Amino acid sequence: MTTPETTTIQQTIAENRRRYEALKAQGQEHAPRALPPPSVRGLPLDEAEILHTETIPGGWYWTTELHAGDALRLALDHGPSSVALVAWNAADTSERLNYADTVKVQWSAALRKGRVLFSDMGRVMLSLIEDSCCAHDALTGGSNAASNAARYANGPHRNTRDNLVLAALKAGLDRRDIPALITFFAPVSVGAEGRFTWNEAGRRAGDFVDLRAEMDLVVTLSNCPHPLDPAPDYAPNPVTATRFRAPHPGPDDLCRTATIEAVRGFSNNAAIGF
Repeated sequence: MTTPETTTIQQTIAENRRRYEALKAQGQEHAPRALPPPSVRGLPLDEAEILHTETIPGGWYWTTELHAGDALRLALDHGPSSVALVAWNAADTSERLNYADTVKVQWSAALRKGRVLFSDMGRVMLSLIEDSCCAHDALTGGSNAASNAARYANGPHRNTRDNLVLAALKAGLDRRDIPALITFFAPVSVGAEGRFTWNEAGRRAGDFVDLRAEMDLVVTLSNCPHPLDPAPDYAPNPVTATRFRAPHPGPDDLCRTATIEAVRGFSNNAAIGF
């Protein structure tokens, strides 16, 4: 049964959608390039280009440095899991990942191969050069002590917020330096009524994503269950993180040319030598 309240909500959503489409059409100066299908699971890395491999246990975090041109593969070799990511410019940590700009500048919250991750200075930090999953969350955020306590018995359990605080302190940073995060392998979508939904079929064991660093970075990863993951038990699987030398991007590199917004972002990178 449709109520006046439901009707009002639907009208508001429709109006917001109309405004969004109008702004999107106005903001795009040319049609974006079509993005490719998901990468094939099992795509091998060149062994000669691998720099380091780390297994992040369930519930734990890991921090690494990436030089411009390095890449990071996150792989669900041990079964489904979700990996939260934050990043800072290694030369100036006041510049950090900005998920809001990543979404609004590219006119999409759907992160996949061909998209880029922006900093709060309008520069590109990371490019998604391969992606077998295409189910990543740039809207919801990560777990904290309260969300874990509300969902899981026999706690306390490790959570993403506390992991990021610990990582920031070890890097000489503080709580206020922690940006909003992006979670990979988190199949979150927004329903017709504006509510978040979880689709477990959107990720599978063997999924991976390759992220190419477009500037020198400090990156922290947290391997904790996503707050919307309906699984009743706290049992995150280990995640494999592999740092490697990425192929040099050519003039037709998809991430650098897919949208006019990405082109501008890379122009901003060039202004500081990246």
